[in-house]
Amino acid sequence: MSGDQDLAIGNAHLHPAEAIAAHLEVDPRIGLTADQAKRRRDIHGENRLPEAAPRGLIRRVCDQFRDFMVLVLLSAALLSGFIGDVADTVAIAAIVLLNAAIGLTQEWRAERALDALKRLAAAHTTVRREGLSLTIDTAHVVPGDVVLLEAGNLVPADLRLHKVAQLRVDESTLTGESVTVDKHTAHLGEGEHPLGDRLNMAFKGTLVTHGRAEGVVVATGQQTELGRIAGLLRDAEARSTPLQLRLADFGRRLSLVVLLICGLVFTMGVLRGEPVLLMALTAVSLAVAAIPEALPAVVTVLLALGARRMVKVNALVRRLPSVETLGSISVICSDKTGTLTQNRMRVQAVEYPGGGTPEPLWTAALLCNDASLNANDAWVGDPTETALVEAAMASGMDPRAIRASRVRLHEWPFDSERKRMSTLHREGGDWVVLTKGAPEALVPRCTRVARGQQEAALDVALALSVAAAMAEQGLRVLAVARRSFGGDPAGQSADTVEADLVLLGLVGLADPPRPEVKAAVSDCRSAGITPVMITGDHPATALAIARELGIADDHSPVLTGVQLAALDDAALRRLAGDVQVYARVDPAQKIRIVRALQAQGQFVAMTGDGVNDAPALKQADIGVAMGLGGTDVAREAASLVLLDDNFATIVAAVREGRRIFDNIRKFVRYAITGNSAEIWTLLLAPLVGMPIPLLPLHILWINLVTDGLPGLAFAAEPAERGVMRRPPRAPGESLFAGGTWQHILWVGLLIAGLCLGIQAWALKTGMHWQTMVFTVLTLSQMGYVLAIRSESDSLLTLGLRSNSPMAGAVLSTFVLQLAVVYVPPLQEVFRTEALAAGELAICLGCSVVVFVAVETEKWLRRSARYLRPQEAPIPRRGPAG
Repeated sequence: MSGDQDLAIGNAHLHPAEAIAAHLEVDPRIGLTADQAKRRRDIHGENRLPEAAPRGLIRRVCDQFRDFMVLVLLSAALLSGFIGDVADTVAIAAIVLLNAAIGLTQEWRAERALDALKRLAAAHTTVRREGLSLTIDTAHVVPGDVVLLEAGNLVPADLRLHKVAQLRVDESTLTGESVTVDKHTAHLGEGEHPLGDRLNMAFKGTLVTHGRAEGVVVATGQQTELGRIAGLLRDAEARSTPLQLRLADFGRRLSLVVLLICGLVFTMGVLRGEPVLLMALTAVSLAVAAIPEALPAVVTVLLALGARRMVKVNALVRRLPSVETLGSISVICSDKTGTLTQNRMRVQAVEYPGGGTPEPLWTAALLCNDASLNANDAWVGDPTETALVEAAMASGMDPRAIRASRVRLHEWPFDSERKRMSTLHREGGDWVVLTKGAPEALVPRCTRVARGQQEAALDVALALSVAAAMAEQGLRVLAVARRSFGGDPAGQSADTVEADLVLLGLVGLADPPRPEVKAAVSDCRSAGITPVMITGDHPATALAIARELGIADDHSPVLTGVQLAALDDAALRRLAGDVQVYARVDPAQKIRIVRALQAQGQFVAMTGDGVNDAPALKQADIGVAMGLGGTDVAREAASLVLLDDNFATIVAAVREGRRIFDNIRKFVRYAITGNSAEIWTLLLAPLVGMPIPLLPLHILWINLVTDGLPGLAFAAEPAERGVMRRPPRAPGESLFAGGTWQHILWVGLLIAGLCLGIQAWALKTGMHWQTMVFTVLTLSQMGYVLAIRSESDSLLTLGLRSNSPMAGAVLSTFVLQLAVVYVPPLQEVFRTEALAAGELAICLGCSVVVFVAVETEKWLRRSARYLRPQEAPIPRRGPAG
């Protein structure tokens, strides 16, 4: 680039668009070349806003030692070394360092998973390069790029507009002004112009709400107006998820209880005559082991890894809390086209109510059409419009020749309120407006109908009945019309030009259901989830597809947008639970449907792809955006993005969400049960007259080897059998619901009882009692973790291969424990003694007892469920208000 940089950046609004393009050495009709784009990217960098600097390694390491209990433990260890017990000091320091290493690894894995999700969720932009329209990562946009905008796009960079078609932009994120702004291409006069007055510019981060435009990029990244503001902001701390907050609150409450117990253990030990330093170390070690300070972090790892797995089923999680919410979804409201159907429209029928001819109809269908040729010479764009082009070509028309002879001079873009689109062309000496749209929106605006080369009066009722008959066959019906003007009507409103039209014909298109959706709908039903179709299509078309997929039956009602508009909120709330098909619904009405269902206590997932869908996506408990055909604003408002726009993917995401939450629950149960067993063992031993059974080092070691690898291995645990044959989880349900507290209590007491029994017996028989208690407490938790891999199924049914990481973690823990018991250098550090074969067999037997006891509990639960006549309904959230 050459010349004054201010011309291209700071003052672009003051200069003609042609001057800006010339300065940036780009022809807007062709765009940059690949080499130009690469060179400019090397110079200007990626088109990204300033981000918080990542924490350095030193800070990450230091953060692992910020916990008060760890600092107390290290201080006690140093004091122990000062009085001569160096082995304990080294060993405790080594275990604390290992714990820190595991914490760093967990944090690294979580960040890697989240970074991968960010990359997948990256925004994309349509640019023109080398004469072709390309979709690229927004980060790769460079100064001089020609950007193509349409309704629903977030503006990717600061643009000098050179072509607009009724463009309106929401600039509230930048200027604070909530009213959308109409844009133009003319340059502004000299003087100061605030951002809100620069009407020939489109700024990064603002939202296109209507129309289309083209503009040349004049600033990217930090050089944009938004980038300058963002650069002034301080780094923000990451917000915790609701689940993390609940777990952190639980951890704080538990910490108080644990500290009280540790105080009791210390006091009783000292009263028994144990050394004060030993009891202090024991109490602190127990606190470190028992307080689940890492629980929120580990849960984040499980959520992040689970979210990465969800990408494999084409569901991109944009917000981690939505993984938790997925298990509570009771209603899925889905668009029809492209989500329930294949989005491959084909013209199946054409009707001429006045006896018209094909040529005028297909000419209009080709001209009032935004489908375009891509680099492979294939027609791309909206599936309905590409289907019209293909049908016109099949009838012998040449799209390129027709478009070249009748250039589009103006357009009135489609919007969801009018349900019509119109374009303006010259035809001989006349100005001709061509219109296509929904029959009920377009036919009543027609007064005449084409009959051969002539025109006749239109029977509107007859034309609408023909359209209805086509729709009843499951076809999506479009009406096509035209109107001639003696002068240029470009300055008139859509409502004015789309009146007194001549109907050319009705086109029926079919979009067959996706083959996998019917099974997904069945899965929804068995999972207690109600599928609901919401579409802008004709009621008969919607009902035909809904019946084919199993969403509706022969007696299911259909509620149209007109009927919905006539209902007040109370009436809609009463009806919402009985309606599975909504037709001819305006996107703005979706939010009323969501609120009505939520007022009934339902948890709602809502799909959407357009600008007007954003409020409903935000209102829904899970907003689901389309990754292929959706707009940027819909994706920003959603918590889940479907990478294949497929309804079956939503169901797969619900299944995966249930799996993830189940596994988090298992990990929490496992960690707290193990911790409670350690507490009971140390608390009860002095009460029954026995010495403190474990050294501080033993407690820390157990915490290290049992909570680390086996805990994270839950991330790989497959879904429970029947996970989609149970009702949705109540949204307020605690992690400890369903008898979990009682389970934690009795299993913790069982493990502690086994440890104390072994201790008492070994003390009497002269066996290696402390090493045996140490080993029983470690190995019994391995037996326990294998038993709780499933809530109901036996390990014999699951097999070890169904979760290889878990099998590997248990085996590794077993080998490490044997090393501590049998390797002489480690014996000295941990003060263990080699166990005889019989002693080791007894320790293994205790772990088997724990395994069998938990498997027996599951068997009793299975038997009770088998005998129970029916499941009690799961409570939903209460009525709104």
